[in-house]
Amino acid sequence: MSRIVMKFGGTSVADLDRIRNVALRVKREVDAGHEVAVVVSAMAGTTNQLVAWCQQLSPLHDAREYDAVVATGEQVTAGLMAIALQSLGVSARSWQGWQMPMITDDAHGKARIESMDGALMISRMQAGEVPVVTGFQGVGPDNRIATLGRGGSDTSAVAVAAAVKADRCDIYTDVDGVYTTDPRIVPQARKLPRIAYEEMLELASVGAKVLQTRSVELAMKERVRVQVLSSFADADGGDLPGSLVVDEDEIVEKEIVAGIAYSRDEAKMTIRRVPDRPGIAANIFGPLSEAGINVDMIVQNISADGSTDMTFTLSRTDLPRAQAVLDAGKAMIGFAEVQTDANVAKISVVGVGMRSHAGVAATMFKTLAAKAINIQVISTSEIKVSVLIGAEYTELAVRALHTAYGLDAV
Repeated sequence: MSRIVMKFGGTSVADLDRIRNVALRVKREVDAGHEVAVVVSAMAGTTNQLVAWCQQLSPLHDAREYDAVVATGEQVTAGLMAIALQSLGVSARSWQGWQMPMITDDAHGKARIESMDGALMISRMQAGEVPVVTGFQGVGPDNRIATLGRGGSDTSAVAVAAAVKADRCDIYTDVDGVYTTDPRIVPQARKLPRIAYEEMLELASVGAKVLQTRSVELAMKERVRVQVLSSFADADGGDLPGSLVVDEDEIVEKEIVAGIAYSRDEAKMTIRRVPDRPGIAANIFGPLSEAGINVDMIVQNISADGSTDMTFTLSRTDLPRAQAVLDAGKAMIGFAEVQTDANVAKISVVGVGMRSHAGVAATMFKTLAAKAINIQVISTSEIKVSVLIGAEYTELAVRALHTAYGLDAV
């Protein structure tokens, strides 16, 4: 017997028929003798509608009231799922974030989980009840509902799994696992039976949409084994067909490169003729950080005349706000102009095997050069190499690199 947390995303619970199908899947696990908790997202499209209503009433709405509104989507799904399970003869009860309780900080709209006591939920599971938990939400220090930001249901599921000491957290979505790259671009992409936490974290942070970054961070910290599965594949017994995200030590044969990720949501900013003096980087990136703008790839050129150019990447949606922040600080920074380019894409190769193998970056650069693709910016970590290229070359670059690293399915 295992203790399992099963999380279902919005497409998996998009309507009543899909909720019934999910309930049948949960019942199979219960009938197999497992202790099960379920975490659900809002039904597909619901959160977008709730967010739109808040924005239409007031673009500068109160974040606490925003949370009160958007959290209702998961509450509806949890109640419906509990009803569906009860109709199948499964003892079930819906749980909201404040009932567990899942304690968060006070950053309404993008709160972070601080703690969760799983004792009560464990006792209910041991008694044969299936808790159906609202994802995406907890309770802040002001005793109000606080939401975790878009994609937060994955993080909720991992937090629940850690709190109840689950053997595994199964995240059901509209894909059947983690692939070496996007199969829509590369039909020869392979599903990975296992992938290390660090690899999944890097892939999620650079564009892979399978798991939300914060959920992987939490899983790695708490050593929660996560499995990515499809809600739409039939699983009538046998080994589950998804991809396991586990500790590196559980992977016997480590690929040099596990996958290729891409992001089209990037923009590039170049600040021209910045005074080359101590503290100038803090004057630029400090105000950007205070405005909640994350930057990624940073390159600084050296100039002989006492000035320098500084280039960095950021989310395309943050471009107008970043421009406003820099304009407001122009006198203090002393730059000549800011140039922006939203027609870029970030391509990354990721793999824990890079630690012990040389030449990974060289292969990337040679492959792109052979396709006449110019590299604008480069950044690296211990298990990742990322480059910024023109957006029009995204698919060509992904296909070429996937083949170059021997990732194509035979």
